[in-house]
Amino acid sequence: MNKSVNLDALDRRIVAELQRDASLSNADLAERVGSTAPSCWRRIRALEEMGVLKGAVRLADAEKLGHAVNILCSVRMKSHTSESVDAFHAFVEAHPQIMECYLMSGEWDYLMRVVASDVADYEHFLMRNLLKHPSVGGASSHFALSVTKFTTVLPVGEVGR
Repeated sequence: MNKSVNLDALDRRIVAELQRDASLSNADLAERVGSTAPSCWRRIRALEEMGVLKGAVRLADAEKLGHAVNILCSVRMKSHTSESVDAFHAFVEAHPQIMECYLMSGEWDYLMRVVASDVADYEHFLMRNLLKHPSVGGASSHFALSVTKFTTVLPVGEVGR
């Protein structure tokens, strides 16, 4: 399991700003966090080496790309052998409409967030892919009516402004 790392106030400000806008130039970032560009650059590299900062991405609008429906799908496995679990993990990785997948405690084994263009698109995925997988014993789907909050920004403690 990964252990958390201790970050000083400047590191926390850098992480907070980069989570909001990874396209910032190093000079703009330095200005926003109250540092110099060379210091920011060194700290970013150190944060990457520690695994605190990972790849930079641009967030896309799901609706504009034809993925207007969000489904939370609980999955129950037939078998929990390492082969079945590995095959299910490979299935999850192979299907780009599965945005997130979590191993869960409780009644269901996995919880996934799946995007679809419409209900028929999801039904096709569910009936022809997910439920046909040999290690899947069942699924329960919940359709999101709207998104109240969506963020990729993790809290990094007191960052000051």
